[in-house]
Amino acid sequence: MGKEYQHLSVEERIEVQVQTEQGLSARAIARALKRAATTVIRERKRNGWQCARRAGPAGRQREPAGYSAAEAQKRATRMASKPRVERKLVVGSAAWAAVLEQFAAGLSPEQAARTLKRMHPKNDDLHFSHETIYQAIYAMPRGELRAEVIALLRFGRGKRRPRTRGKDRRGQIPNAVSIHDRPAEIEQRLVPGHWEGDTIKGRYNRSAVGTLVERKTLFVTLARMNGTGSEAAVKGFSSVLSRIDAQHRLSMTYDRGKEMTRHRELTQQTGIQVYFADPHSPWQRGINENTNGLLRQYLPKGDDLSRYSQGDLDAIAWALNTRPRKSLDWKCPAEVFLPNFDFVKYWHSNFNPVALRP
Repeated sequence: MGKEYQHLSVEERIEVQVQTEQGLSARAIARALKRAATTVIRERKRNGWQCARRAGPAGRQREPAGYSAAEAQKRATRMASKPRVERKLVVGSAAWAAVLEQFAAGLSPEQAARTLKRMHPKNDDLHFSHETIYQAIYAMPRGELRAEVIALLRFGRGKRRPRTRGKDRRGQIPNAVSIHDRPAEIEQRLVPGHWEGDTIKGRYNRSAVGTLVERKTLFVTLARMNGTGSEAAVKGFSSVLSRIDAQHRLSMTYDRGKEMTRHRELTQQTGIQVYFADPHSPWQRGINENTNGLLRQYLPKGDDLSRYSQGDLDAIAWALNTRPRKSLDWKCPAEVFLPNFDFVKYWHSNFNPVALRP
């Protein structure tokens, strides 16, 4: 890789003007500046310099003048501040308003870009990449407006605490079936109906919400729990799993949390087979771990989760289930898991800015 190119400085342009007026050639000036000769040639040509030996109209010779260091610097400053290609997404435009609506719905810039393209397939003004959205945000001047926009993004997630290796002190799960005994169809996500489960805790670990995510479609279901113990887990998970068709509740992979010690009761009530991941191995349930991170946008750490009703949790789950997902080829979990869900119709009915052109 070559050296990084540096534009001519004010001092160098003054030197170009002085030596040009003294009649020095471009190569001589370039040697003095330790620059390429083409750099000096282009600099003088683009700023009006004309060679004295070249005949002008009616056979008259032009004066060896025209280059001004001050004017050349003004032009360079003006060109540096003006983009070569006008930005496709400008703050304050109709397209920007559409992006903000997607942010308000909880979508990331990448999801927002894909959603707008699907909602408006014939409107090129709304076809741009997520990088264009990020650049528009970064181009905003620092201030309250920029802070408000950034606050709509999903960011600021704390680093995961490294778990201490060693003996598992949480107790043993009776009659636990290992994740390594799962059938191949679960591992390969061939058919829907296989879930990953967990609980996220609230303030002081005194409240909890059960989380379930289907491995193939990424469909999310949340369960309200009256406590953090095993009895609350069985009741909470049984309640929401009973709302799902039997052919879509085949198995669940869980971690080694002691709230699942009564997993056999859950199997008896719902018919779902429970498998357990290895201790200290969150990557074996990576889909659920990622989903828990997304849920913290709605259920922040330190919050009292007992104040959320099952209706509140259903609304949060629906917000995730209607987001387009990259791993689903920009379909949303609802349209993959639910046969009658129309993505375009849903988003048009909920987000249809009047300022946008059809």
